[in-house]
Amino acid sequence: MRGKREGGNWGVRPDAASMSARERFAVRPDAITTLAEGERASNAGVWLFSAMVFVVTFAAVAAVFAAVQGEIGLVAVLVSAIIAMLATMAIHIAQQWEKVIVLRFGKFNRVSGPGLFWTIPFIEQNTMRVDGRMRVTTFGAEETLTADLVPLNVNAVLFWMVWDAKAACLEVGNFTHAVELAAQTALRDAIGRAGAAEVAIRREQLDRELKRVLEEKADQWGISILSVEVRDILVPKELQDVMSLEAQAEQRKKARIILTEAEQDICQAYDEMGEVYGNNDGAMRLRAMHLLYESVRETGGTVVVPSSFSEGFGDVLGDGGKDAAAKALRDLATGK
Repeated sequence: MRGKREGGNWGVRPDAASMSARERFAVRPDAITTLAEGERASNAGVWLFSAMVFVVTFAAVAAVFAAVQGEIGLVAVLVSAIIAMLATMAIHIAQQWEKVIVLRFGKFNRVSGPGLFWTIPFIEQNTMRVDGRMRVTTFGAEETLTADLVPLNVNAVLFWMVWDAKAACLEVGNFTHAVELAAQTALRDAIGRAGAAEVAIRREQLDRELKRVLEEKADQWGISILSVEVRDILVPKELQDVMSLEAQAEQRKKARIILTEAEQDICQAYDEMGEVYGNNDGAMRLRAMHLLYESVRETGGTVVVPSSFSEGFGDVLGDGGKDAAAKALRDLATGK
């Protein structure tokens, strides 16, 4: 498949099937701004319109000569061709997404388009047609050293558009190439100011920093930076192992801290419960009865309780409570 870089040369891109996994996912240092073959807008309508203007003008002038002289000679053909060429040079159309820079005697005159517009032949020239749609530029930094001297490969995508065609034409020679180089330089500078861990973790912060730097540079070229997105960060294998061990140690530390805090809370709860039961023997005995009842109810078994156990509740329950407790124990023993 062949692709063309704006303002660059034709290049052959290798087939994905013939590339290894490392080559397919490798970060390429060159920035590329491309459009897919099937999605490129056609300018056939512009050329067809110019051809139609030439033919119609030539036929109209030739018809006038034929009506006046009764025949079409060589002079009539030459005059018709010249007038048709002048008409073609004077009448133009621009696509909906295009802005056309018009110069008069080499000086900026106006920005025309989209639609039909006129120029004066030999006096005014259509210098540049600027595409005002959003563009996508892929760029990267290969083996760029971070602040802690770790080489990183970073791949990013830039979304931008031309909002001022005049500035894009007059302020910079090749604004597409300028944006690509500015994006690469900003990415390398941002990586060099941060550590490897910070670059790998704080992608959103890196995106915002790149967008801010590129906006400051591209605004004077009439270019608006819509967004910058870091797609991939490739860390050396040796550093990946070290960072993995560091992350595991950090997770173990957090787990032990959480376990210690849970044990502390449990210990405090037991301490409070011990104080309550220690100061109230009746509550302790009632708790014991409740635990006994719950164990029998859940298992469906039979518990044999010595008579002295039931007599022990008389101190806090009184005679009526003692009778009720004895009845409850008899019911538990008989399974009712």
